[in-house]
Amino acid sequence: MGTDNRHPSGGLELGYARVSTTKQSLERQLDVLGAAGIPDQQIYADKKSGATVERPGLTELLAYARPGDTIVVYTLDRFGRNLREVLNLVYELNEKQIGVRSLADPLPINTADEGLGRIAFLLLALFAEMERTFTAERAAHARAVAEAAGRRIGRPVAHPADKIEYARLLKQQGSSLGEIAGKTGIPKTSLHRYLAEVNPAASTEGS
Repeated sequence: MGTDNRHPSGGLELGYARVSTTKQSLERQLDVLGAAGIPDQQIYADKKSGATVERPGLTELLAYARPGDTIVVYTLDRFGRNLREVLNLVYELNEKQIGVRSLADPLPINTADEGLGRIAFLLLALFAEMERTFTAERAAHARAVAEAAGRRIGRPVAHPADKIEYARLLKQQGSSLGEIAGKTGIPKTSLHRYLAEVNPAASTEGS
């Protein structure tokens, strides 16, 4: 797939498929792209997490695409880690006169269209901006409510206080981290943090 570096004249339809883990299968996306008439040699693919920055298939595709081409995907989310990243990429492609077409979104999008496809894409951009605004407002409201109530803001304690106190007691009795983890069920990574919180006081008492 996507190994021929020669680029014929005239606009091409180039496919892109991605799955988020190596255990997932690309077959469904590849079948849909093939059914849309895209030859195997014009389909690029990645088996990478959306959180992974390096996506060699997408990088190769973007380097190959030329003005007048259209990149076809199963759904737009195959392009990136979040809606904003997807929109940025589609806008960049639009600036290079490279179209984008999705096949299985609830409202399939074709940025080359002047009608519903273009309207749908603009709506997605609007929803992305609304999502960003609403998220910021919810976070600000939650902070204000917590501060007004005098509550601690931040990550909640993952383990019950009685277990943490038991772990500290075991530590004072000379138990190893492995023994404490086994008796309390608290992972060693968390124990390091909980036990370190009392070290300054302990050292002060002994001075």
